Amino acid sequence: MCGVRSGGGAAAVFFDVGRICNIYYRIKKPYMAATDSGGVVCECVMPEGVWQMDEKGSVKDHVAAEESPRRSGWRYWLEMSFYGIMYVAVAISAFGLAYKFSDGMEMAERAIAIFVTTSLGVLVTALLLPPVVNFGRAVFGGIVNQLFRMPVQDIISAVAGLIIGLVIASLLNTVVGKINIIGPYVSMVSLIFFSYMGMIVSYRKRNELWGWMSWRGGKAHGEEHTAGRIGPKVLDTSVIIDGRIADICRAGFLEGELVVANFVLDELRHIADLPDFVKRNRGRRGLDILNRMQKEMQGRVVISDVDFPDVAEVDNKLLRLAQQLDGSVVTNDFNLAQVAQVQGVRVLNINELSNALKAVLLPGENFIVDVIHAGKENNQVVAYLDDGTMVVVENGRQYIGKRIRAEVSSVLQTTAGRMIFARALDNVPEGVQ
Repeated sequence: MCGVRSGGGAAAVFFDVGRICNIYYRIKKPYMAATDSGGVVCECVMPEGVWQMDEKGSVKDHVAAEESPRRSGWRYWLEMSFYGIMYVAVAISAFGLAYKFSDGMEMAERAIAIFVTTSLGVLVTALLLPPVVNFGRAVFGGIVNQLFRMPVQDIISAVAGLIIGLVIASLLNTVVGKINIIGPYVSMVSLIFFSYMGMIVSYRKRNELWGWMSWRGGKAHGEEHTAGRIGPKVLDTSVIIDGRIADICRAGFLEGELVVANFVLDELRHIADLPDFVKRNRGRRGLDILNRMQKEMQGRVVISDVDFPDVAEVDNKLLRLAQQLDGSVVTNDFNLAQVAQVQGVRVLNINELSNALKAVLLPGENFIVDVIHAGKENNQVVAYLDDGTMVVVENGRQYIGKRIRAEVSSVLQTTAGRMIFARALDNVPEGVQ
């Protein structure tokens, strides 16, 4: 049997020595199980099935091998074979060492020494091998998952830097390696140092390197080859929630692929799960708009699995993704647009597009507008055009709630939109448009 019991902050592990070479034992990490006693439970995976022990070593539950969904098929037998080979190898090694160093002892003493040494070797292996293998499996799995999540350009950059570092270290070691006594050690240190530095520098400077290569490629092949290329559009969270992107695409004013990163979806899902009612509705509205866009524009909305684990903020990840795809960022965020321009990333701001599509009124032109309410200054009133442009009308206090004809005095263009200053002329009769 095997079990884990709690006592004084330590855990005691017991093995049935008689079956250790025939049965595969693996103690999983102890976990707090929801049992009646609330004790620490250990699971032991054996060929017969899965045994669950409580803190006293008593069997709490047993699942037969045919009922257990884990460790089934070729992976189970492969792992069992690996552990069996390791146990046999350790036993043979311990036996050989004990036999060699016990030469000269009495026959009985020698047999006891060989048996004890071999048993201790197998026991220590049984204790240390499973956690070491599990740790190595977790580390290797983490590295593989990290590589799968990394963009191809990042992997190529790191490998290229590693190769360059190895070449530099090899050239240097042809001279340094000839130094007496310390030569081999200096060669080993330089090999590790230059390999690490080459990989890190190439990875950190990957954007500059790929940008330089793209620029050289454009010069070599001619800019006419890239002039007509339609790059992908990377959508920001704010522009998906806003919803106008769907109407713009439906009208045909935005071409190319629409890329939505998984970290943007995670942010939308997080907003949709917030306790705040308004924010939760905004997040759900963004997900609904994205689903509708996928159905209406099949093939154009692409979900990207590319992630940048070394970058924390979603905005910086968006910029990195746009640089990698050689595309544009579509956003409503003014600050993100400013940062993107500094980094040389093309930005499509929906608010700027909306401002560009508003009616243009020049000073001296007359127009008709409905006065809504009074302004901050005396005799000032506020009105709005059909496109939402704010109009500040002078000398219009008596026209509140009426339709008037006004003359444009000046137009103020800001990052937030356009504001028109006008002067009231006269009242407009009802029915006049």
